[in-house]
Amino acid sequence: MLSHIKINDFSNTPKYQQIYNSVVEGIESRDILPGNKLPSIHEIVAEFDVSKGTVERAYELLKEKEIIGGVKGKGFYINYTPTGKNLKIFLLFNKLSTHKKIIYDSFVETLGPDVAIDLFIYNNDFRVFRDLILKQAHNHTHYVIIGHFFDGDEKADELINSLPKHKLVILDKLLEGVTGSYAAVFQNFEKDLYQALTEALPLLRKYATLSILFPSYSYHPKAILNGFYKFCYEHGFQTRVIQDIQNESIEPQQAYINLMEEDLVELIKKIKKTSYTVGKEVGILSYNDTAIKEILLDGITVMSTDFAQMGRTAAQQILNGSVEHIENPFQLIVRHSL
Repeated sequence: MLSHIKINDFSNTPKYQQIYNSVVEGIESRDILPGNKLPSIHEIVAEFDVSKGTVERAYELLKEKEIIGGVKGKGFYINYTPTGKNLKIFLLFNKLSTHKKIIYDSFVETLGPDVAIDLFIYNNDFRVFRDLILKQAHNHTHYVIIGHFFDGDEKADELINSLPKHKLVILDKLLEGVTGSYAAVFQNFEKDLYQALTEALPLLRKYATLSILFPSYSYHPKAILNGFYKFCYEHGFQTRVIQDIQNESIEPQQAYINLMEEDLVELIKKIKKTSYTVGKEVGILSYNDTAIKEILLDGITVMSTDFAQMGRTAAQQILNGSVEHIENPFQLIVRHSL
């Protein structure tokens, strides 16, 4: 705790006020937490060569403001919990999308109107991600980060590990190499896909081949492919990984799984040029629900994490000071395309 006390001998601010300000600033930045024990008066006197009366005056002021409380024979402890107006969030998203907006809206709503949120976008580019953390992340009470990269992700853990872990919330994807005690709300990509396909198995039985549209240059986790292969192997489906839908010829008895919205549009265009009926000769199973998917082709079957819940849970972790890792809910929504 002594490291949080800052006294400048050349400042015009009285030293007792500097001690008081140091404690308040530490609380507002969440470097000093409720329940933390303050240095004793004698420790501060010895460390900073100030008078006992100076420290006593600072501590009396903190007690008057009900920021600290004393326990006889044990010392002084922080009993002040910052309110939302003291929170300043560094929010780092990989891209702008309908789903990210859902996360953002529920996150903001749960935190309340007094919280300051700085939103940054790095477009899946590690170099932009690195520069934003190095140049913009300072002076925030919390760091909420979604980490999806086209390349360079093997270095992301080094940057994130440099941040104070009690201020860190990882969203959407757990990042290998990030250590310590920090909060996370994440998708279990392999398990989620496997369970969704298992739930859809009665509908998938009409198709001989399952094809997944997985571009070669993609930020999507390879764990998705692991779940896909595991399911197909266990249930005897032929498999295809399509890297470019532009060069694909639509064949019957196939169900197509798409990850990217633009791939879904191209897939539907190609199917419409055939005589095949969606939901009979060919099937579509799309990642992540949107309002338009309820309408397209009388309804696109989707498997989707609950993005609104992800935002709410992240906000609640900040408000509660939690460092728990929470797996976000995932569901299959069956419509006519399967």
